[in-house]
Amino acid sequence: MADVTPTLPEAMQRAVAAYQRGRLREADDLARAILGVKADYFDALHLIAVIRTRQRRLDEALASYDRALALRPDHAEALRNRGATLHKLKRFDAALASYDRALALQPDYAEALYNRGITLHELERFDEALASYDRAVAARPDYAAALNNRGNTLHQLKRFDEALASYDRALALQPDHAGTFSNRGNTLHQLGRFDEALASYDRALALQPDHAEALYNRGITLHALERFDEALASYDRALALRPDHAEALNNRGNTLHELKRFDEALASCGRALALQPDHAEALYNRGVMLHELMRLDEALACYDRALAVRPDYADAHFNKSVVQLVKGDFAAGWQEYEWRHRKHEYFTVSKRDFAQPLWLGQTALAGKTILLHSEQGFGDTIQFCRYAPLVAGRGARVLLEVPPPLRELMAGLAGVAQVFSAPDKLPCFDLHCPLLSLPLAFRTSLETIPAQTPYLFAGAAKTAAWRTRLGARDKPRVGLVWAGDPRKELPDARRIDRMRSLEFEQLAPILRITGCEFYSLQKGEHTLAQLRASALRRRVVDCADDLRDFSDTAALIDNLDMVITVDTSVAHLAGALGKPFWLLNRYSTCWRWLIDRDDSPWYPTARLFRQNAPGDWPGVIGRVVVELEKLLRVYDERACSSLSSA
Repeated sequence: MADVTPTLPEAMQRAVAAYQRGRLREADDLARAILGVKADYFDALHLIAVIRTRQRRLDEALASYDRALALRPDHAEALRNRGATLHKLKRFDAALASYDRALALQPDYAEALYNRGITLHELERFDEALASYDRAVAARPDYAAALNNRGNTLHQLKRFDEALASYDRALALQPDHAGTFSNRGNTLHQLGRFDEALASYDRALALQPDHAEALYNRGITLHALERFDEALASYDRALALRPDHAEALNNRGNTLHELKRFDEALASCGRALALQPDHAEALYNRGVMLHELMRLDEALACYDRALAVRPDYADAHFNKSVVQLVKGDFAAGWQEYEWRHRKHEYFTVSKRDFAQPLWLGQTALAGKTILLHSEQGFGDTIQFCRYAPLVAGRGARVLLEVPPPLRELMAGLAGVAQVFSAPDKLPCFDLHCPLLSLPLAFRTSLETIPAQTPYLFAGAAKTAAWRTRLGARDKPRVGLVWAGDPRKELPDARRIDRMRSLEFEQLAPILRITGCEFYSLQKGEHTLAQLRASALRRRVVDCADDLRDFSDTAALIDNLDMVITVDTSVAHLAGALGKPFWLLNRYSTCWRWLIDRDDSPWYPTARLFRQNAPGDWPGVIGRVVVELEKLLRVYDERACSSLSSA
């Protein structure tokens, strides 16, 4: 036992000095020696409690704090330290009570206010946490740690600009704090300022190269920038430091998925689930991967497991519905599809909050006015506006709200009394229904799909203008669309677009067929640049500048014999007009095209050419070339009109 002579206070000073130099064993020996002489020596009990906390012997630390506070119940520092130990024991309510006792003694105790904020944040009582941090900073304006944590709480409250300002104040005080740079990067990412976020993570890593969280979050930002190889490397560096980082393994799987390294992606998610079997996001992401591989039953099982962990997981419900629908299980699928309105991105943008009741087929419509409104993309509106006559057939007056580019086209839709587009003021109505909820309202099955086409019609004047412009028909006329709208602001939609879209040059085998004329129906600056820079551009008539809205496109299609298109709005437009179209379809097909068929119950004039494996566009193009050449062999001048019925 250490020598405590000549006096207990001097021995206590030696114990504190040893602790401050990091010599915990010496400090512990001295403190216990003091207690051997005087069992109720407060400072020794307090120091032992602090040492036990550092040693992670938390129950012993708590017992020592309690012995010390029994001697001096008004010791604010001991109460704060006891609260910190209770926090580590996850006894958060008890921790708060201990901090509050300290603050009752010393209301401006900045460190107690700071620690109290940490516990409130952990309890997700973010407004109270923010108030506690604000009091800490008011008591001590140079408190960089409190400003950093205040930024974290503002981030959770989605007050991102204020969070960023709080981090910047912290860094002005402590410019070498890697954690604050990392947190600042997280907020910049949420603000969509990805390049700045990346720079902030890099500053953190320059200060602390082994900062696993900065490496992990840097990977997320690189993924968002579609720099997938770099994202993977960043995740791998994070995992070299923390092999048990389940979130990094999960997100690494997402990046490998984007790189089409499916087996590795599944393995990475599997490692995350081995660490955390109830990791809902990893279960969901594994389901997405299996879904893309069309291992549908396994995907469905993953979504169900994710929902068992988190029953309100909207994305898992939605993806489950997509699997059910693509398998033709409409009865279950339409019901689950209603979760789309609660997805974290994209569909929440489309959800409308009307005071009027939502109609899902449960109430009589006779004498009522109902608003049917668009959601999601143009193609969805074109596909599901077919239900408007059925709604009118139940005795309702039907109002239809659509995006402006569809308004003129929809003006002639049967059963619709008026068509509106933003920013039109809507008239009074009794009920409303989003267009993609109408299949649920009508309890649509495969056998009862309203498949009669055409149900949309090109305007006579515009059709005649295109007929005059195109002149005499010498060869079959084929419309082309090779890419969809990338929707870069919506990561999930962007990922799907990468799967459904081609580069213009991939159409080259089709364009080399000389027996027909090709007309580009393509829109979009990037995709049109591909056409206009291509050596094959003279094989295609570029009509983009004359296609101002869908009524223009419809009029042109009316003058063509068929359309070859990827899965985008023009496919639905051609189908709704009753025009033959060939769909260049990705392997993980959209639910509306179903599986194991080359026709569509939605569009009698559709013919589907689906990839045989993910990314297999050459195989699809090759089959189209064979079938188009077959079609052209039976075509002659007298049979021009027969192509439309082929």
